[in-house]
Amino acid sequence: MTILKSIALGAATVIALANVATAETKLRLSDVLPEGNFQVENAKVFADAVAKATDGEVTITVNAAGSLGFKGPDQLGAVRDGLVDMADINISQQVGLNPLFGAEGVPFLVSSMDELKDYHAFLRPEFEKLAEQYNQKILYMVPSPAQYVYLKVEVEDIDGFKGIPVRGADKNTVDIVTAVGMAGVVMPWGELLPALASGRVDGVATSATSGVDGKFWEFLDYIYPTNHTWGSNAVTINLDTWNSISDEDRAAIEAVAADLEPTFWDVSRQGDLDSIKTMSENGMTLVPLSDELLGEIAEKAASVQEAFFERVPAALPIVDAYKASK
Repeated sequence: MTILKSIALGAATVIALANVATAETKLRLSDVLPEGNFQVENAKVFADAVAKATDGEVTITVNAAGSLGFKGPDQLGAVRDGLVDMADINISQQVGLNPLFGAEGVPFLVSSMDELKDYHAFLRPEFEKLAEQYNQKILYMVPSPAQYVYLKVEVEDIDGFKGIPVRGADKNTVDIVTAVGMAGVVMPWGELLPALASGRVDGVATSATSGVDGKFWEFLDYIYPTNHTWGSNAVTINLDTWNSISDEDRAAIEAVAADLEPTFWDVSRQGDLDSIKTMSENGMTLVPLSDELLGEIAEKAASVQEAFFERVPAALPIVDAYKASK
C-alpha cells in the first residue's frame, strides 16, 4: 500500500468516526418541578422510550427541580433562545410572552379531564402555532389534575375566604381567588415553601400532586375541591435542535410522544386520587363544598372570565367553537 493510499484510508476512517460521533444527539430537558412529581416521572419515561426508539441516537437528560437555573415563567424563553434543548413547561405561566397561553385556564369552563380533552381539540392547534412562533415544537401535553384551594382555616361560607393571602401559579388563578375574596399572589413554585414558612401566604391554589410535592401538611390543614380551572404542561423542543435530528429519529420521537400521552393523562388522574389519600394520611382534611357555595364561587369568578375575553379576544372563538361542539 502506498503512503498516499494509507493517508487516504486514515482520513476516511477519521471522517467516518466523526460522523458516528456526531450522529448521537444529547439533549437537556429543563423541569422546575421536584423529583418524584408525576410530570417529572413522565418526562423520564419519555426520555427512556426515545432512547430505545432511536437505538440510542437521541438521548434526553431530565434536569428536575430547576437545577438548570430556570424558573417556571422562564422555560418557554429558554427553549426559544436555545439556552436549553427541551423543557417541561407550565403553559399558563407563559402569559407574559403571549396572553393566549392562559386560554386553558378560563374559570369554570371545563369540569373534567374528558371535557378538557374535547377542549384541547380546539385549543391545542393554537398552542402549537404559538410554540412555533417561539422557535419550538410541542411533543406532548399533560394536564395537572383537579384543582384545590389549601388553607390553614376551615371555611363554611364565602365570607370565610376574605383576605387570606393565597398563592397561584399564574394570573388566571390569582384573578379567580381574588374575585372570591382572597388576596391572590402570583408566585413561582420555587418561592412557595419559604413563603408558607414565613407566613407571606396562608394558602395555595394548585393540584393535589403539588400538595404532596410541597408537603403542605407541614403548613396547611384544609383541602377545598374548588376545581376552578385547568392547566397543562407541555414538553417542547427547540426547533433548531429538532431540525438537526434525522427524519427517521424525528418520526420515532413523534410516535413515542403520541403513544405515551394518553398514558400520561391516566397518570395524572391517578395522581390526584393518590395525592389526596397521602395528604389525608398526614393529617389534612378534605372539606367538600356545598353546591350553594360552589355556585357563589363560580358567580364571583364570572367577572374574571369576562375580563379574560376582553383582554385576550383571540381566545373567544376557540372557546365558542368548543362550546358549540358540546
